[in-house]
Formats: sequence, structure tokens, C-alpha cells
Amino acid sequence: MKRIGLFVLCLMTLFSLKAQDDVSFKVICKKQVVVGEQFQVSYELSGDGKNFEAPNFNNFEIVGGPFSSSSSSVQIVNGSVTRTNTHTYSFYLRAIKEGKYTIPAATITVNKQKVKSSTTEIEVVKDNSVVAGGSASNGAATNTKDVFLEAVPNKMSAYLGEQIILTYKIYYTIPISNLSISKAPSYSGFWTKDITDNNGVLQQSSVMRNGQEYHVATIQEIVLIPQKTGTLTIDPLDITCIAQIRQERQQPKGYDPFENFFGDIMGSSYTNVKKDMKSQPINIEVKALPAKDKPNSFKGAVGQFTFTSKIDKTEMKSNDAFTVTYTVTGKGNIELLDIPRPVFPADFEVYDPKITTNTKNNSFGLSGSKKAEYVVIPRVSGDFTLNPTEFTYFDPSKNKYVTLESDKYELKVERSANEGSSGIIYAGGQEAIKVVGSDINHIMTIGDLHKEGTLLFGSPLYIIIILAMIVVFAAAFIIYKRINKFNQNQVLVRNKKATKIAKKRLQNAYSYLKIKDQNHFYEELSQALWGYISDKLNISRSQLSMDTVKETMTSKNVPEDIVNQFIELLNSCEYARFAPGDPGKKMDDLYQKGIEVITKAEKNL
Repeated sequence: MKRIGLFVLCLMTLFSLKAQDDVSFKVICKKQVVVGEQFQVSYELSGDGKNFEAPNFNNFEIVGGPFSSSSSSVQIVNGSVTRTNTHTYSFYLRAIKEGKYTIPAATITVNKQKVKSSTTEIEVVKDNSVVAGGSASNGAATNTKDVFLEAVPNKMSAYLGEQIILTYKIYYTIPISNLSISKAPSYSGFWTKDITDNNGVLQQSSVMRNGQEYHVATIQEIVLIPQKTGTLTIDPLDITCIAQIRQERQQPKGYDPFENFFGDIMGSSYTNVKKDMKSQPINIEVKALPAKDKPNSFKGAVGQFTFTSKIDKTEMKSNDAFTVTYTVTGKGNIELLDIPRPVFPADFEVYDPKITTNTKNNSFGLSGSKKAEYVVIPRVSGDFTLNPTEFTYFDPSKNKYVTLESDKYELKVERSANEGSSGIIYAGGQEAIKVVGSDINHIMTIGDLHKEGTLLFGSPLYIIIILAMIVVFAAAFIIYKRINKFNQNQVLVRNKKATKIAKKRLQNAYSYLKIKDQNHFYEELSQALWGYISDKLNISRSQLSMDTVKETMTSKNVPEDIVNQFIELLNSCEYARFAPGDPGKKMDDLYQKGIEVITKAEKNL
């Protein structure tokens, strides 16, 4: 019996050794990849194992994995049945930098014994397959990429104040979903406006690039208006998406083609992986406006414009108000330009103008109109001339300054009953002054004068009244000086008005929230946040960026969590329209967060 037991034990040992000899654990991957390329590394085990241990993928970025799959095959040879089980563990990696790298062995346990795979060497080379007509600085891409992001400016050189349209496009040959912006550029040195008009739905088309057909969609369009000269750099835009990638499964000996076919149909050969992308940085050359032939009336308007004026009446009585309106219409930096102030006659009371701006956003940039409406009250009668007002702009397409004039108006002001008793009227455009009723009248006799009662002058009541008047005058003078000093301190004025303006913007955003107008809602909410922090921290719009906001708020001892909330909310406004989900809920959540973060910031600032 002992001999039989020993024989069985030896037989089992032989079978065990044979089983281990039949085990194959190998690595399958490409030997050469390019920088930025995403590739697959698979570990294939022919047999049964457990406790798979992945190697350390230094110098590579793990995009997805491990993903495991199994297959089996049956062979019948001369009546002998052989069954083979194959287990595959796959990783998706991205090459980061050039060089030759060794991926260590993976391990797995087979029959209580650890089995190692072979190591493999991968060479990462520079990507030289640039798209024809492009370069690394203005939109390079390679045909080896299945999905990539590209930033496309409509011009690489512009004048100071000239608008540039920057379009971000995504190219893809595989299905993608859950597209979102993870980090927006700061656009330092530019005034910006988002003109994306897709209502959260990406419109796609097809295009050929280097012999490869791509689907392409515009994810964002930005108008940039440079605020300083020199070379300005636009940082990359970072986005993430979920890409559906087909697994390149190896076919073991005796594989079943029907199993492979149905596996493809059922989707078992596709994997969803997260893909991070960024656009290329762009250098924009900003030229100074020509100093030659620059008119004194030029105030910074750049584009193509028209200038008109209108008046509601030219005949009136003194102390009656009339309205005159000046309107600039066209394409360019319409929101930033200043409408020239007309010169009114000296005895006309002029109120501060009401400024109204209407803009249109499309793929051609910013256009619209800006008007200044003056309410004027003539205090004297006569004939007056309202001379034309000059408006000058620089036209980049013609490379010259253009000066336009408003209409000239002749005003006839008749004397009203309440003009006053001075008897003075103006005629001939203030060139001639006529005085009426200048005859000397007889002195009226008022009878005898005599002292009656006690005089107020010199009495205690008189002294009290005089002292009270002095105190009131001193108090009024102090208050006037403080108000005047306050108005002269523009930093303090902006600081005090910041919350009020932000509340008005939030009210506008809420009105768009109720009608679910996404574009106008995000624009008003973003303007509320940017405008509040610009006024509160005294940061000019041209210097306003995520970095300057964070740095300045930190220097003001604002708690770090509030600073991070503010920055996060600014980023959320940039890409909320692209994020999946219920648009109404997104808008409501961002609106509530906007109120909360401005309230917290106000308490600390």
C-alpha cells in the first residue's frame, strides 16, 4: 500500500510539473510609440491563475486598466480532447517623454507558485507627423491621434484693441462622451467674451486630415481683445472626456471565431477610458496703433463703425428739457469704446448720459451698438447752435484712422414765464446780448420811518441763529469735502459699488434662469463674479485672471476655502454649458453658489 501511495504522489508531482511547464505568461505591446500616443499593454496567461500583480509603469501615464478578459478553446486531435483557458490583463498607457524604457515583469500565482512575465522595452520617439500647413505653435496635430484638441485663432497678429476670435475644436475618430473643461486659460493681457452659441449641444461635421477622416466639433469660441502690446501667450485649455476604445485582443490557438464575433457585437471588446487633452499654447503678436496721423478725437475704438445722432426737438422754451442721442454702431470692441461727449452752450444744464450697449455674438465676433442719451435743459432763451461731435476709430482692414461727425442742430429757445426777471435774452448764438426794461424807474415813496418794538439784531436769539448757521455750514462743508474726496478716490468708489453692481447682475441672471436661457444666464453670472472681484480688489479688466484673483484674495487674508470656492465657481461658469445633466438644475445650483460665494467674500473683504 505504501508503494501505491508513493506511486500516486509521484504521478501527481509529474502532472503538476507538466502543468507548470504548459503555463505561458507573456507581455504583448508595441515596441515603439510617439510622444503623446496612447497604446495598449496586455499580459496573457495561458492557464488559470490568481492574484495578478501589475508592474510599475514609471515614465508612462496610466489612462485605464487593468481590464481583464477570459477566453477558452477546445481542440480534438485523434480523439484526444484538449481545453485551453486564456486570461488577459490589459492596460492603456500614454507616452510622456522621449527615451527608451523597460517595463518590469508582472506576476501571477499559478498552483500556489508565483509566475513572472517577461520584461519588455519600449522606445518613445518624437512625434514628427505634423499636419500639413500647420506647426507646433499654431495648431499642430498628428494623424496617429484618435482624439485631440486644437485651438484655432483667426489671426496670429493684431493691433491693440482689435478683436481676435479663438475657436477650440475637438477632432475624433472614436466615440466620445462626457466632455468637460477641467482648466480654462487665464487669457492674461486680453479682455475676453465667450460667444459660444450651441445651447449645450455640440454640432459636428467631418473633415479630412492627412488622409484620415475625423469628426470635428466646436466646443468653445472666445473673443479676445488685447489690452497691451507685445507678444501675448494664450495658455492651453484642458478638457477631459470618456473615449470608447476597442481592445486589441490576441487570438489564442483554436479560438472560436463565432465567440469573437458575438463578443464584438455585445461590446465586450470595447472599453471606456478617461482621456485628458489640452490645446497647444498660442503666441499672439500685438502691434501698437500707428502714431502718425492719429486725431485728437481718437479714444481707442478699433473696428468698423458708423456714428449717428438724433434730437427729439429743436424748438422749446427755456427750462424745458430736450433729449439728444449719439449712437455708435458696427463691429469691433463695442463694449470698450467711449462715445465722445458733445459740447453744449454754457447756460445749458446737462445731466450725465444714459449709456446703453446692445451686442450680438456670432462666429464673426462682436458687433452691435452703443449709445449715449443726454437730457439737457436750456436755462435761458435765445438761438443756439449745437455743433457736430467727432468720433474717430481705427480700421485695421484699411490700416488708417477714420473720423465721423454727428449732425449739426439749430436750437430756438423761447422765453418762458419762469425764466427769471433779469430781462436778459440771448440772440444770434450768444453773439449778441440784449437787455430789456433798462429804463430808470421813479423812486417809490414809502412814508415816514419810525422805531417800533425790539430789533432782532444784537439780541440773544440773533446770536443763537448765527451760531447755528455757522455750525450747519461747517458740517455741510465737512460732508461736502468727504463726498468730494470719496468721489475722487476711484478705488474706494469701485469698492463701495462692487456689491451693488454684483446684486444687479445676479438679478439679471435670475431672470434668465427662470426662462432657462443658458447663454445669457452664464454671461450675467460670470460678469457678476468677475465684475465684483475686479471692483472689490481694484484689478483692471486687462489684468484680470484666475491667478491674479487667487493671489490678490490671498494677500487680503481671505480664507483659502473661500478663495478656492470662488475660483472653482469661475471655472464652473466657463464649462457648465458643456457638462451633461439637467441644464435647469445646473443653472440653479450655480446661481445659489454665486450668491453664497459673493456673500462670503464680502464678509472677508
